[in-house]
Amino acid sequence: MDDHQLLRYSRHILLPQIDIAGQEKLNQSHVLIIGAGGLGSPAALYLAASGIGNLTICDGDQVDLTNLQRQIMHDSSTIGMEKTRSAKQTLLRINPGIKITAIQTRVDAEKLSQLIPQVDAVIDASDNFSTRHHVNQTCVTYKKSLISGAAVQFSGQISVFDLRHSSSPCYHCLFPVDGEQEDMPCAIMGVFSPIVGIIGSMQAAETLKILLNIGESLNGRLLILDGLTMNWRSVRLSKDPACPVCRS
Repeated sequence: MDDHQLLRYSRHILLPQIDIAGQEKLNQSHVLIIGAGGLGSPAALYLAASGIGNLTICDGDQVDLTNLQRQIMHDSSTIGMEKTRSAKQTLLRINPGIKITAIQTRVDAEKLSQLIPQVDAVIDASDNFSTRHHVNQTCVTYKKSLISGAAVQFSGQISVFDLRHSSSPCYHCLFPVDGEQEDMPCAIMGVFSPIVGIIGSMQAAETLKILLNIGESLNGRLLILDGLTMNWRSVRLSKDPACPVCRS
């Protein structure tokens, strides 16, 4: 790192768990973010500010006025713009020393199989179960860490599926494809804007911890937030030995 970078990241470097070596590792890391909306916004903002050297962001939507209540990477001037282009502009204003790859498409299994092998960690900030299951399947295949979040109404949840380890449960272990879950889009259910900020910021924190190999991640745990009471519930997760996605 040069003097400018040492100053920019000095508050990270002061942390003994990170130091110069850890910050250099972040500068050399590549993270894929699926979704540039409510969850993807705070996750991407904090990862960019933290110095993740290469961020790839995928989303197929354009910025809409209704997004601005919670999707803080976008603003009134970018209404109608591709979300990934708006995100890239914002993130480069925050940190022009990193690389942002904007992919304006809804990712499918084929696209994910091209992207995920190239990255160090994957943040799932999507808003539908189909995409989540495709992301999970590909992360299992390529043994990548998956940091998964969701939020609707006043409720949020976050978990880590560290699929580098064969003992880790996967997203399918928690939410089987043939389960009773159903998509609850914000356009129908509504969402309390700070909830996505809380969960998305936690996704960034878990990603940094995994990249740095520090602390204890949420692997094997699901945290559920009730935003009306600010009570957290922690649920232990186990690998499903019959899971058709991740069983050995």
